[in-house]
Amino acid sequence: MAAVAARGALRSRSPLLGWALRTSPRLLCVATQQKNPGQNVEEEQSQSPGEQKAEASPAEKVLGEEKARLEEQLKEVTDKYKRALADAENVRQRSQKLVEEAKLYGIQSFCKDLLEVADILEKATESVPKEEIKDENPHLKSLYEGLVMTEVQIQKVFKKHGLLRLNPVGAKFDPYEHEALFHAPMEGKEPGTIALVSKIGYKLHGRTLRPALVGVVKDA
Repeated sequence: MAAVAARGALRSRSPLLGWALRTSPRLLCVATQQKNPGQNVEEEQSQSPGEQKAEASPAEKVLGEEKARLEEQLKEVTDKYKRALADAENVRQRSQKLVEEAKLYGIQSFCKDLLEVADILEKATESVPKEEIKDENPHLKSLYEGLVMTEVQIQKVFKKHGLLRLNPVGAKFDPYEHEALFHAPMEGKEPGTIALVSKIGYKLHGRTLRPALVGVVKDA
Protein backbone atom coordinates (compact mmCIF):
# COMPACT_ATOMS: atom_id res chain seq x y z
CA MET A 1 0.00 0.00 0.00
CA ALA A 2 2.86 2.38 0.84
CA ALA A 3 4.52 1.58 -2.46
CA VAL A 4 1.30 2.47 -4.35
CA ALA A 5 0.95 5.75 -2.49
CA ALA A 6 4.58 6.62 -3.14
CA ARG A 7 4.11 5.79 -6.80
CA GLY A 8 1.07 8.07 -7.04
CA ALA A 9 2.87 10.95 -5.40
CA LEU A 10 5.82 10.63 -7.72
CA ARG A 11 3.54 10.49 -10.77
CA SER A 12 1.81 13.72 -9.76
CA ARG A 13 5.12 15.55 -9.38
CA SER A 14 6.83 14.37 -12.52
CA PRO A 15 5.26 12.71 -15.55
CA LEU A 16 8.67 11.50 -16.60
CA LEU A 17 9.34 9.90 -13.26
CA GLY A 18 5.93 8.27 -13.35
CA TRP A 19 6.71 6.82 -16.75
CA ALA A 20 10.01 5.45 -15.41
CA LEU A 21 8.26 3.83 -12.48
CA ARG A 22 5.70 2.22 -14.80
CA THR A 23 8.45 0.81 -16.98
CA SER A 24 10.66 -0.36 -14.09
CA PRO A 25 8.92 -1.18 -10.80
CA ARG A 26 12.23 -2.32 -9.37
CA LEU A 27 13.45 1.28 -9.18
CA LEU A 28 10.87 1.99 -6.52
CA CYS A 29 12.04 -0.89 -4.38
CA VAL A 30 15.67 0.23 -4.72
CA ALA A 31 14.77 3.79 -3.89
CA THR A 32 12.82 2.69 -0.84
CA GLN A 33 15.73 0.58 0.40
CA GLN A 34 18.19 3.44 -0.21
CA LYS A 35 15.87 5.81 1.58
CA ASN A 36 15.96 3.77 4.87
CA PRO A 37 19.53 2.38 5.14
CA GLY A 38 19.84 3.23 8.83
CA GLN A 39 16.76 1.26 9.72
CA ASN A 40 18.17 -1.87 8.06
CA VAL A 41 21.46 -1.49 9.91
CA GLU A 42 19.66 -1.08 13.21
CA GLU A 43 17.60 -4.19 12.51
CA GLU A 44 20.74 -6.14 11.67
CA GLN A 45 22.48 -4.88 14.80
CA SER A 46 19.46 -5.68 16.94
CA GLN A 47 19.35 -9.20 15.57
CA SER A 48 23.07 -10.00 15.31
CA PRO A 49 24.00 -10.55 19.01
CA GLY A 50 21.33 -13.17 19.57
CA GLU A 51 22.00 -14.81 16.24
CA GLN A 52 25.77 -14.79 16.85
CA LYS A 53 25.26 -16.17 20.33
CA ALA A 54 23.03 -18.89 18.96
CA GLU A 55 25.61 -19.71 16.32
CA ALA A 56 28.58 -19.64 18.77
CA SER A 57 26.84 -21.72 21.45
CA PRO A 58 27.57 -25.18 19.96
CA ALA A 59 31.22 -24.26 19.35
CA GLU A 60 31.64 -22.98 22.88
CA LYS A 61 30.05 -26.15 24.20
CA VAL A 62 32.49 -28.30 22.23
CA LEU A 63 35.45 -26.22 23.42
CA GLY A 64 34.27 -26.44 27.01
CA GLU A 65 33.97 -30.19 26.83
CA GLU A 66 37.40 -30.44 25.22
CA LYS A 67 38.89 -28.22 27.92
CA ALA A 68 37.34 -30.33 30.68
CA ARG A 69 38.62 -33.52 29.04
CA LEU A 70 42.15 -32.13 28.70
CA GLU A 71 42.15 -30.91 32.30
CA GLU A 72 41.09 -34.35 33.47
CA GLN A 73 43.83 -35.96 31.40
CA LEU A 74 46.39 -33.51 32.80
CA LYS A 75 45.29 -34.27 36.34
CA GLU A 76 45.52 -38.01 35.70
CA VAL A 77 48.97 -37.75 34.09
CA THR A 78 50.22 -35.51 36.92
CA ASP A 79 48.97 -37.99 39.51
CA LYS A 80 50.65 -40.90 37.71
CA TYR A 81 53.86 -38.88 37.45
CA LYS A 82 53.87 -38.14 41.18
CA ARG A 83 53.17 -41.79 41.99
CA ALA A 84 56.01 -42.88 39.70
CA LEU A 85 58.39 -40.45 41.41
CA ALA A 86 57.34 -41.74 44.84
CA ASP A 87 57.80 -45.37 43.75
CA ALA A 88 61.21 -44.59 42.27
CA GLU A 89 62.26 -42.86 45.48
CA ASN A 90 61.10 -45.83 47.57
CA VAL A 91 63.01 -48.24 45.33
CA ARG A 92 66.11 -46.04 45.59
CA GLN A 93 65.90 -45.92 49.37
CA ARG A 94 65.35 -49.66 49.65
CA SER A 95 68.25 -50.36 47.32
CA GLN A 96 70.48 -48.00 49.28
CA LYS A 97 69.47 -49.68 52.53
CA LEU A 98 70.20 -53.12 51.07
CA VAL A 99 73.62 -51.96 49.90
CA GLU A 100 74.42 -50.51 53.31
CA GLU A 101 73.26 -53.69 55.06
CA ALA A 102 75.32 -55.78 52.65
CA LYS A 103 78.39 -53.74 53.59
CA LEU A 104 77.70 -54.11 57.29
CA TYR A 105 76.50 -57.69 57.46
CA GLY A 106 78.23 -59.22 54.45
CA ILE A 107 80.83 -60.71 56.80
CA GLN A 108 78.18 -62.23 59.05
CA SER A 109 78.78 -65.86 58.08
CA PHE A 110 82.55 -65.36 58.25
CA CYS A 111 82.24 -63.87 61.73
CA LYS A 112 80.17 -66.83 62.91
CA ASP A 113 82.95 -69.17 61.88
CA LEU A 114 85.54 -67.05 63.69
CA LEU A 115 83.46 -67.12 66.86
CA GLU A 116 84.20 -70.80 67.20
CA VAL A 117 87.93 -70.01 67.07
CA ALA A 118 87.49 -67.34 69.75
CA ASP A 119 85.58 -69.82 71.93
CA ILE A 120 88.38 -72.37 71.63
CA LEU A 121 91.01 -69.79 72.56
CA GLU A 122 88.95 -68.72 75.57
CA LYS A 123 88.55 -72.31 76.77
CA ALA A 124 92.26 -72.94 76.24
CA THR A 125 93.31 -70.01 78.43
CA GLU A 126 90.75 -70.91 81.11
CA SER A 127 91.94 -74.54 81.22
CA VAL A 128 95.49 -73.61 82.18
CA PRO A 129 95.93 -73.77 85.97
CA LYS A 130 96.98 -70.35 87.21
CA GLU A 131 99.18 -71.82 89.92
CA GLU A 132 101.24 -73.61 87.27
CA ILE A 133 102.12 -70.41 85.45
CA LYS A 134 105.51 -69.85 87.04
CA ASP A 135 109.03 -69.16 86.00
CA GLU A 136 109.78 -72.78 86.80
CA ASN A 137 107.51 -73.72 83.86
CA PRO A 138 108.77 -71.35 81.16
CA HIS A 139 107.23 -73.35 78.31
CA LEU A 140 103.76 -73.40 79.87
CA LYS A 141 104.06 -69.73 80.79
CA SER A 142 105.05 -68.75 77.26
CA LEU A 143 102.24 -70.85 75.80
CA TYR A 144 99.71 -69.27 78.10
CA GLU A 145 100.90 -65.74 77.38
CA GLY A 146 100.74 -66.48 73.64
CA LEU A 147 97.16 -67.70 73.95
CA VAL A 148 96.16 -64.61 75.93
CA MET A 149 97.79 -62.29 73.40
CA THR A 150 96.03 -64.10 70.54
CA GLU A 151 92.68 -63.83 72.31
CA VAL A 152 93.18 -60.12 72.96
CA GLN A 153 94.18 -59.49 69.37
CA ILE A 154 91.22 -61.34 67.90
CA GLN A 155 88.86 -59.36 70.13
CA LYS A 156 90.44 -56.13 68.81
CA VAL A 157 89.81 -57.30 65.26
CA PHE A 158 86.23 -58.18 66.14
CA LYS A 159 85.66 -54.74 67.66
CA LYS A 160 87.19 -53.04 64.62
CA HIS A 161 84.57 -54.69 62.40
CA GLY A 162 81.64 -54.03 64.73
CA LEU A 163 81.57 -57.43 66.46
CA LEU A 164 81.13 -57.07 70.22
CA ARG A 165 80.96 -59.57 73.08
CA LEU A 166 77.84 -60.16 75.17
CA ASN A 167 78.69 -61.17 78.74
CA PRO A 168 75.51 -60.14 80.56
CA VAL A 169 76.10 -61.38 84.10
CA GLY A 170 73.76 -59.49 86.44
CA ALA A 171 71.83 -57.84 83.60
CA LYS A 172 68.13 -58.19 82.90
CA PHE A 173 67.17 -61.08 80.67
CA ASP A 174 66.56 -59.95 77.08
CA PRO A 175 65.10 -62.60 74.74
CA TYR A 176 66.58 -60.75 71.74
CA GLU A 177 70.13 -61.06 73.09
CA HIS A 178 70.01 -64.00 75.47
CA GLU A 179 68.94 -67.62 75.37
CA ALA A 180 67.86 -69.11 78.68
CA LEU A 181 69.22 -72.58 79.41
CA PHE A 182 67.53 -72.85 82.80
CA HIS A 183 65.65 -70.88 85.47
CA ALA A 184 66.55 -71.33 89.10
CA PRO A 185 65.91 -69.47 92.37
CA MET A 186 69.01 -67.91 93.86
CA GLU A 187 69.25 -66.18 97.18
CA GLY A 188 70.29 -62.57 97.00
CA LYS A 189 69.60 -62.33 93.25
CA GLU A 190 66.80 -60.35 91.69
CA PRO A 191 64.34 -62.49 89.71
CA GLY A 192 64.63 -62.02 85.97
CA THR A 193 68.33 -61.28 86.07
CA ILE A 194 71.13 -63.41 84.64
CA ALA A 195 73.08 -65.38 87.21
CA LEU A 196 75.31 -67.46 84.95
CA VAL A 197 76.69 -67.17 81.41
CA SER A 198 77.41 -70.55 79.89
CA LYS A 199 78.49 -69.23 76.50
CA ILE A 200 79.43 -65.70 75.46
CA GLY A 201 77.20 -64.03 72.90
CA TYR A 202 78.08 -61.57 70.13
CA LYS A 203 76.44 -58.66 68.31
CA LEU A 204 77.39 -57.42 64.85
CA HIS A 205 76.67 -53.69 64.36
CA GLY A 206 73.89 -53.84 66.93
CA ARG A 207 72.31 -57.00 65.52
CA THR A 208 72.51 -60.16 67.62
CA LEU A 209 74.78 -62.57 65.80
CA ARG A 210 74.79 -65.20 68.50
CA PRO A 211 72.73 -65.00 71.69
CA ALA A 212 74.45 -65.58 74.99
CA LEU A 213 73.53 -68.87 76.68
CA VAL A 214 72.53 -67.96 80.22
CA GLY A 215 70.89 -69.10 83.44
CA VAL A 216 68.12 -66.86 84.74
CA VAL A 217 67.05 -66.24 88.31
CA LYS A 218 63.41 -66.95 89.14
CA ASP A 219 61.23 -66.46 92.20
CA ALA A 220 61.65 -68.98 94.96
